[in-house]
Amino acid sequence: MSGPMILLVEDEAPARHTLADYLGHRGYEVREADTAHEAMRQWDAHRADLVLLDLGLPDLDGVDVIRRIRREATTPIIILSARGDERDKIAGLEAGADDYLTKPFATEELNARIRAVLRRAGGPDADARGCLRLGPIELDTVRREVHVSGEPVRLTPREYELLKVMLSSQGRVLTKARLLRAVWGLAYADESTYLHVYVNRLRRKLSAAAPGAVLEGLIETEPGIGYRIADAEAL
Repeated sequence: MSGPMILLVEDEAPARHTLADYLGHRGYEVREADTAHEAMRQWDAHRADLVLLDLGLPDLDGVDVIRRIRREATTPIIILSARGDERDKIAGLEAGADDYLTKPFATEELNARIRAVLRRAGGPDADARGCLRLGPIELDTVRREVHVSGEPVRLTPREYELLKVMLSSQGRVLTKARLLRAVWGLAYADESTYLHVYVNRLRRKLSAAAPGAVLEGLIETEPGIGYRIADAEAL
């Protein structure tokens, strides 16, 4: 599995290409967009792990992009903007952005901010390195890697996102609609068949990687509601 996917939304092509090249050399997979509409198309298609967003887009205000993403997911968003008006910064943050950098900025500072928000994206159960753990399972939210009993497990991007959401909600019931919105987006909110297939695949892959029946009750079905991820005491 490749590194975290970043959706870079910037209408100035030279700046966008330079930044994409920098991020690519640091292990990130970068998707580029130069308008709000292209950003939403890329978001719907790929569900990036983090969004870098210029507020001054040619078709819509960047704040509209933030609001759209926040209706569907908690994916980290960092605003990159030349705007110096404090009101723009506040508007972006109140719409749901996680951080803000004013152009020009140092690329190493941006990389530090990216790593920080990716660590926090693991939720309150993540450790200082951004890892979520449950029994023999370890999910690294920065490297996008999953290990069971120290051995790597190959997951598709959707399987990874599904496991990440579940590990961030240990011991809690997650409705089918919430999982579908978080992993696939609003357009799939009623497609429970997708969820059933992916949960079963995830169960099989994790169980195959664990000795014995240690992960047998990892993902419990709540009939008519959704699923519950076990907590540490249940394994």
